[in-house]
Amino acid sequence: MTTMLLRERSTPEGLLVSVCDAEVLGETFENGDLSLTVDPEFYEGETADAETVVASLAEASVANLVGTESVETAIEHGFIDEANVLEFEETLHAQYLRM
Repeated sequence: MTTMLLRERSTPEGLLVSVCDAEVLGETFENGDLSLTVDPEFYEGETADAETVVASLAEASVANLVGTESVETAIEHGFIDEANVLEFEETLHAQYLRM
């Protein structure tokens, strides 16, 4: 099982949540002309299990997720539609916005 990192920030627009698989932190991934860097300044946070990530996503106004386990956890619990997931080399990326 992969370790996930969770970070929450309060913003004027609501709760911003970032989640990534620990092993992708600091990595850069490519997809054609697109590049995704998992910036530690944005994604580094507390170690979290799936239950904690799901509880945080339930409160989030906006979420950014990188990593296979992080994105699949959000899909499994209905926060992300699999059709909206981007593939970057060997990892996944998704964003969530509650309107």
